[in-house]
Amino acid sequence: MTTIAFLGLGHMGGPMAANLVKAGHTVRGFDPVPAACEHAASEGVAIQVSAREAVTGADVIITMLPNGKLLLDLYTEILSGAPASTLLIDCSTVDVADAREAESRAASSGHRMVDAPVSGGVVGATAATLTFMVGGDDANFAAAEPILAAMGKKIVHCGGPGSGQAAKICNNMILGISMIAVSEAFVLAEALGLSSQALYDVASTASGSCWALNTNCPVPGPVPTSPANRDYEPGFAVALMAKDLGLAANALREHGVAGELGLRAAERYANLRDTGHAGKDFSDVINEIRTQSGEGAN
Repeated sequence: MTTIAFLGLGHMGGPMAANLVKAGHTVRGFDPVPAACEHAASEGVAIQVSAREAVTGADVIITMLPNGKLLLDLYTEILSGAPASTLLIDCSTVDVADAREAESRAASSGHRMVDAPVSGGVVGATAATLTFMVGGDDANFAAAEPILAAMGKKIVHCGGPGSGQAAKICNNMILGISMIAVSEAFVLAEALGLSSQALYDVASTASGSCWALNTNCPVPGPVPTSPANRDYEPGFAVALMAKDLGLAANALREHGVAGELGLRAAERYANLRDTGHAGKDFSDVINEIRTQSGEGAN
C-alpha cells in the first residue's frame, strides 16, 4: 500500500492517521507534542523524530496544522526533502491565500497538492466519516480521492487551488451563526418558561431544524451525545471556531460582502476564546448568552 507521512497528530490528525493505518497504509507520523505521538504510536503510526524524516520516502504527505503560517513554514522545510512528484494533501483550515501560496510552492518544487479541509469534528475523524472539501486540479483530486476515502465518507471537489478552503470558511460561518441562533433560542425559551426538551421536540422536526440543534444541541438532555452532556468538552473547540470565523470575517471584508451576522459571530467567538473558554466546545456560547442576559432572562 501507500507510504504516507502524516504531520500533525492532534485531536483531528491522530484519529485520521489511525484510520489510514486501518486501511492498510504505512503511516509515518510526526508531531511536536510527545503525548500526541504516543497516542498515534499506539494506533500503529510509525513516529519519526522530525517532519523531514517523516517525509523521506513518502508517496503522500498529509498535513493537519493550526494555521497557515505553520503550513508555509513547514513546506519550506520539507519540500526539498520530499521525493519528486509527491502528493501533498493539506487538511488544515487556513486562509485561501495561504492555501494557494502553498500549492504554488509545491508545484514549483515539482510536487502535486490539494487543499482538503474537513468537517465532522473529532467524532467524524475517529469514525472515518469526515466530509472533505477539496481544492486542486482534476488530476491531483483524482490522486487524492482514494486516500481521503479512508478517512471520510464524503469527498467534494470544490474547484481549483484554494477552493476547498473557501468552502470550509463559508460552511463554518453558517455553523457558527447557527449555533448562536440555536443558543439564543434556548435561552429565550428558558426565560419564557418553555422546557428545553419541548423546544427541541418542536424545532428539530420543524423549520428550525439544523445540525447545531439536532447533533450538537447546546443544552444537556435532548441529544445525549452532544458535548453539552459532557460539560462542553469538545467536539469542535471554541478556539477553532474563533479561528475559522476570523478567516471568514477577513474574507467578508476583503471582498466587500455585507456579512453582518458573520462579522458579529466572529466577534462573539473571539470574545469567548479570550475569556477562558478556548478549550470548550463551541456550543458553550450558550453559557455566555446566559451570563450576558442576566436578570433579563428570568
